[in-house]
Amino acid sequence: MDLEKQPEPEKQPRPQRPAAPAEPALAGPAFADPQGSLRASDADRDRIADILRDALAEGRLDAEEHSDRIDAVYRAKTVGELEPIVRDLPGARTGRDAEPAFAHGPDGSEGPADNLVAIFSSTTRKGRWRVSRRTNAFALFGSVEVDLTEAIFAQRLTTINATSIFGNVEVRVPENISLRGSGSGVFGNFEVVTLEGVDPQAPVVVVNGYSVFGNVEAKPKRGKWITDLQGRLRKHLGH
Repeated sequence: MDLEKQPEPEKQPRPQRPAAPAEPALAGPAFADPQGSLRASDADRDRIADILRDALAEGRLDAEEHSDRIDAVYRAKTVGELEPIVRDLPGARTGRDAEPAFAHGPDGSEGPADNLVAIFSSTTRKGRWRVSRRTNAFALFGSVEVDLTEAIFAQRLTTINATSIFGNVEVRVPENISLRGSGSGVFGNFEVVTLEGVDPQAPVVVVNGYSVFGNVEAKPKRGKWITDLQGRLRKHLGH
């Protein structure tokens, strides 16, 4: 006897796994200061130094606070490091929507650096001369002398990069300007006599570098002063 063919049971669809919730997209890093990573120029530091000078003259900062902040200005490498130094003072524009407080000119707008090189020889720069924003002094078995006691400072901040290898680099400045520096000696000497000008408008000379079996020295020259400091600075800075 034929058996009736039983219909096959319908296949039930397999339950679908619930879709995993979409992971939220990771937000990109938020920069409080989009320009904070820009490298600071000498013009940026000059502008901040001017704000600090005015704050000292108006009594908003005492001499010790002014000195501490000025030191921070010359140590700053980026615009983001400069902004907090004057954030609590008039003349500083801060905030996310504020216009940039620092101007950046095209490369080379600050003029070429002066290069003083002595290799088995000697080089001297002294007398009445206009100081560049940046001077590079290099001595290899030689001697470089940079005498600023009668020089004309057309800017507030002057930087001297000194390198001495089995040689000697000497920097002399007037007694009434500010002098600072940072460097090291490897089997040699690197010495900068820190000087703080009484006049807040005084030029600032920063000597950086190193010596290897050599000598780098920067200090004031006794009896040498910049006369009529304020008038000369205003003339050269266009105030």
